[in-house]
Amino acid sequence: MVGGSGRPCSPQRVLLGMVAVVATVVAPCWGTPGRARAAPKEDQLSVGLFRRNAVYGSIGSAEDVYVKTSASSPSLVCMDLSVSQEEIIDPKFSWTGPDGTSLGGQGHVNLTGNGELVLVGFQESMSGAYTCTLSHRILETSAQEEAEVSNTYRFMVYAYREADRADRVSVRFTARGCELEANARFVGELKKIVENLISDLMCAVERPWYRCHSLEVPQRGSPSELFVSFQVNPFAPGWEDLCGPIPRDCEDTVTRRAQEARDRIAEFFRKQTYTLKHKLRTVPSIHYVEGSFSVAPVDSCQPGFGRDSVTHRSCSGCCVVCGPGTYSPDSAVSCRVCVGHRTVGYGAKSCP
Repeated sequence: MVGGSGRPCSPQRVLLGMVAVVATVVAPCWGTPGRARAAPKEDQLSVGLFRRNAVYGSIGSAEDVYVKTSASSPSLVCMDLSVSQEEIIDPKFSWTGPDGTSLGGQGHVNLTGNGELVLVGFQESMSGAYTCTLSHRILETSAQEEAEVSNTYRFMVYAYREADRADRVSVRFTARGCELEANARFVGELKKIVENLISDLMCAVERPWYRCHSLEVPQRGSPSELFVSFQVNPFAPGWEDLCGPIPRDCEDTVTRRAQEARDRIAEFFRKQTYTLKHKLRTVPSIHYVEGSFSVAPVDSCQPGFGRDSVTHRSCSGCCVVCGPGTYSPDSAVSCRVCVGHRTVGYGAKSCP
């Protein structure tokens, strides 16, 4: 990195000239453990017998159900509310999963004798359409006849996560002028230093941004200043390795890593600020403007998840698993379409 004169500075001067936090630390928003969200019909909610944590089927339309990753789903009931309030003779229930195979005997499901299904330890790959068929008899005692009828119910079940809360941090630095190539090199060097500072936490510095402006400041003349911001993503390649040997929801681990990254960055720049004030006889031409540090929250989603307030209206604030034909490779807020490739399933992080 160079100062305003264009000549290289020593490593010590480089470090001492970088005195601002420019990072984003992601802290997941916590939801109720094991919580699941469903989209029941309005008429269902008006019925007094509507059960808590249970989703009834509907004839002719699918019920949307949102299950937090690693949690259990609500009970999916293989009947609609009107049928549930009637006497059912010789009921038989049959459930199939997204791949069209029977769910009987599979380890990740609990099936009850009255046709209810609970999905256990839900993961993004388990998302999709779950279909059940209820067959039962109807007796016509006056005519001494009986008939068998069947109803089919469909549930679209999606994995979701709470949105990760990121902090986009902005800072300012003095500059000798706005047209100097040294400014871009400075920001690039600053990004590398912050990355090295938190690299063992599997956090990546992303989306560096800067602009240079000339200001009119009382008693300081018309200095040029760099407005700089960064984000830090705690989902750098290999972040799953820090979750431990047993697959599980890593929200608590991500929170600890994000907080550690925040603490390291804050401590680094605190020391730089102290050094500038008390140990340097000559202040570097590019240096932190005291008091310019600010933080703004930014929501993001983990790879394989995104927001879609149109498709998922009842879970518009959630990060819902990307559907077939879409993917999300980073901490973006929405899923992207795989152009020319439609073979990817739920939760894709890349487009083959």
